[in-house]
Amino acid sequence: MREIVFDTETTGFEPLKGHRVVEIGCVELMNYVATGRTWHTYLNPEREVPAEAARVHGLTDEFLADKPVFAEVVDDFLSFIGNDPLVAHNAAFDISFMNAELKRTGFKLLTEDRAIDTVQMARKKYPGAPASLDALCKRFGIDMSSRKLHGALLDARLLADVYLELRGGRQPDLNMAVLNRREDALVSPISQQNEHRLARTFTPSDDELKAHEIFLTQLKDPLWKRLS
Repeated sequence: MREIVFDTETTGFEPLKGHRVVEIGCVELMNYVATGRTWHTYLNPEREVPAEAARVHGLTDEFLADKPVFAEVVDDFLSFIGNDPLVAHNAAFDISFMNAELKRTGFKLLTEDRAIDTVQMARKKYPGAPASLDALCKRFGIDMSSRKLHGALLDARLLADVYLELRGGRQPDLNMAVLNRREDALVSPISQQNEHRLARTFTPSDDELKAHEIFLTQLKDPLWKRLS
């Protein structure tokens, strides 16, 4: 099964008020294992980036000025995600921003039933505990040392690890190990002959026979005497 873990960075919190996407990061999972394939882009939002947003993700007007607009990358983005499930942290936020961009460019919107929300998964599994990406990374011991600012691709990679932990850990790796052992067994030559070994003899010595007779005299009412 193929899934896409994705994250966005934006100019604000409300797409209906004109806020735009400035970065998209995607990580491909296959059968709950990261394949190494990713998709990433920065975007020119065609508007000013508020200072408070720039402080979160570090993406300034100057940096984004020469980046493509969404209409230039939308075909490539849709090709990468295909029709597969989309995993996101607070999925409603990211889906709403992507749909605003898709609507603006005349493309079909993403449906809510495609979304897997890791915030909801975390709250269901750990009721009352913090469910932020940072908190979950700390809970699962996921290295965040390279995360100085928010970044869509970096956060998508961290979220992929969190998602696998929320599903119960990296169980598919264990299944692959079992499969490999089975494959090794299948390719073993069935005609291989074991080394011939001579039969061992276990004849008791005279001392052992005497010791056995003494032992038998110590038994009270042995079964074989009652049957004889």
